[in-house]
Amino acid sequence: MRKIGLLALLMILVGFSGFAQQSERNHAERFEQLGTMLRSPNVYRTASGAPGHLYWQQKADYVIDVELNDDNQSIKGAETITYYNNSPDVLTYLWIQLDQNQRGKDSETPKVTESSISRGMSLRQLQGILWHSDDYAYQLLDIKDENGNALPVALNQTMMRIDLPQPLKSGESFKFSIDWTFNIHDRMSFIGGRPGYEFFEEDGNYLYTMAEWFPRMAVYSDFEGWQNKQFLGRGEFALVFGDYEVNITVPADHMVGATGELQNAGDVLSSTEMDRWNKAKETFDAPVVIRTQEEAEKLEKGKSKDKKTWSFKAENVRDFAWTSSRKFIWDAMAVEQGGKNVMAMSYYAKEANPLWGQYSTRVVAHTIKSYSAHTFDYPYPTAISVEASNGMEYPMICFNYGRPDKDGTYSEAIKNGMIGVIIHEVGHNFFPMIVNSDERQWTWMDEGLNTFMQFMAEQEWDRNFPSRRGPAHKIAAYMRSDQSVLEPIMTNSENIIGFGPNAYAKPATALNILRETIMGRELFDFAFKEYARRWMFKHPTPEDLFRTMEDASAVDLDWFWRGWFYGTEPVDISLEQVAWYKLDNRTPKDRKADEEKAAKLDETNVSREANKGDVPQTFVEADPATRDFYATYNPFTVTSEDQKTYDDFVKSLSPEEKKIWESNLNFYELKFKNVGGLVMPIILEWQYADGSSEIERIPVNIWRLNEKEVTKVFAKEKEVVQVVVDPLRETADIDESNNYWPRQMLPSRFELYKRSNAVRGASTGSNPMKKAQNRK
Repeated sequence: MRKIGLLALLMILVGFSGFAQQSERNHAERFEQLGTMLRSPNVYRTASGAPGHLYWQQKADYVIDVELNDDNQSIKGAETITYYNNSPDVLTYLWIQLDQNQRGKDSETPKVTESSISRGMSLRQLQGILWHSDDYAYQLLDIKDENGNALPVALNQTMMRIDLPQPLKSGESFKFSIDWTFNIHDRMSFIGGRPGYEFFEEDGNYLYTMAEWFPRMAVYSDFEGWQNKQFLGRGEFALVFGDYEVNITVPADHMVGATGELQNAGDVLSSTEMDRWNKAKETFDAPVVIRTQEEAEKLEKGKSKDKKTWSFKAENVRDFAWTSSRKFIWDAMAVEQGGKNVMAMSYYAKEANPLWGQYSTRVVAHTIKSYSAHTFDYPYPTAISVEASNGMEYPMICFNYGRPDKDGTYSEAIKNGMIGVIIHEVGHNFFPMIVNSDERQWTWMDEGLNTFMQFMAEQEWDRNFPSRRGPAHKIAAYMRSDQSVLEPIMTNSENIIGFGPNAYAKPATALNILRETIMGRELFDFAFKEYARRWMFKHPTPEDLFRTMEDASAVDLDWFWRGWFYGTEPVDISLEQVAWYKLDNRTPKDRKADEEKAAKLDETNVSREANKGDVPQTFVEADPATRDFYATYNPFTVTSEDQKTYDDFVKSLSPEEKKIWESNLNFYELKFKNVGGLVMPIILEWQYADGSSEIERIPVNIWRLNEKEVTKVFAKEKEVVQVVVDPLRETADIDESNNYWPRQMLPSRFELYKRSNAVRGASTGSNPMKKAQNRK
């Protein structure tokens, strides 16, 4: 065998071999550019992924007065909307989102949800089939223009069209008002959902989380016109930026938290609370408790019949949410960010202490710092976390879970779950509250990006934080699922079976792989920041992200977007065969000696060994006449001709060739098979006979001419004893058993356990804190 020019290679050892038969075609489309799969760039969105020179977006300003009825759990509101047509188009109607209608008696949500009967049915399951008899949809009272004239409307489930009295031209605005009311539902019931109330039977009080609570403008954009897709409960929101003035009337003993800045603190807070609030504005190291648990517990015992109105203003936000309860403890601290102070705050009932008092606001502050470092300085004045056995986000305010047991103890799992959900929901201020993607169409653009950011923030919070999503190997179980239940990431929210893995975990994993394995942190961080900065307070599409990441890094990623976002193939790179070669640079003497040993070994067999005893003398041994030249000839003797040929060859070598000749290198020929289909870089760990090891990375382009199998030779000074593919588990390889040479048997373990169901956010599993407390 001749290899490397004139240098002969002798194969010493052949490892595992055998490839599955290939189809005729092995060079398909995995490395083709996305091309027409992406929207064409234009004057609004450039080919670089940046907003174009004629980019535009609409604006909607709101003035809202709303009153909470704590006796019958309802609200009534009146809003005035000023809608600005910044598009180049003439509009003859407007679309309004009525998301509360999704909870009405005639909602399509239960109609399009599969259901079945089993031998054992919980009451909650049965209620879900029956839906509900109460109507929680909007009751629209008046819809008028600014002159008080009624406007013609058309209702279609969760969308309402307002027909304009005259066309709204580019550059013009239209002001109109809507009065409404609706009954608030119990979000702890089978209806669930993001907003609603929670009733605390022990003290007879309610905790309200008011979201999706007012008619909101739909988005009209350059890339899809009106986004008026119906709200079925999963696909979240596409919303318009604007300024808000909101006046919230509640019982006088309630505490209110909301999007924006409180305008009349002196009217609604006691003098003691005002002093604490002012102190919190100048405190950066720990939260200041503004309303204490003791004070909240006193308020729980009496229900004021008086009312107070809390006034808030918020600029350049896409939505508005609020919370209200007399049960609330309130704490806050300042966070220096971008040359200004941001108020990190938490609202929680006594049922959440001591966990929330110790962690919530600190986690809010940490999240603002972490996300800002990876994107842009947090621009809003406040960031609020509300404990509500929930998990949902809105501008400057979010609702989260995490309650200890009644004795104040909690499991480590519930603590970490609480910290993780607060990071996630506060983080949503960045995606999509500021980088304002269309959640109803592309859930992954906010959930996936935010889950990736959450992973980084969790690891910056605690080096040993048990992040559920982000590390590549944790998505492998989902990616090895049957193809019948998988969809590409680029799938509409309502059409996804594995919603959590597909819209949260897989895109987060993909971004983490981009950062750690494909691009490297420096290139990725610069490009990701560029995307965030380009599209803050704007409406990006997937194309804008894909193009920006490439434009700012000079890394061709079309193969990556195609595989990870438009496909469902998994990663499974198998190390099929390893062959070990050595340069045949032996002297004639050494070569003859090796050949003699090999010949003797080749001639050894069981019959020959047995004949040494059974055949006392062979014919040749008995008859000298049968002996000729070859009876005494030794083919393993080095001749002068052998030595001269060798010496002449060595003298003919150039210095570079002689260096290779004398190197004594080990050559390892590795054959890889792309079993899964999704192309990825090949990452190898070489473990050597002397106990040392090294990691070597082969770029993904190794597959560009053969996407099914590739062969690669590696030269090593040391002798290799083991090769491992993807040793740090960074490519989401779904079958690690074929990642080893020599092959290893990897056990699959099973566990026997009983599972108990618990309310979201409540302690489950082991609680060592409780056990330790009981031992005292």
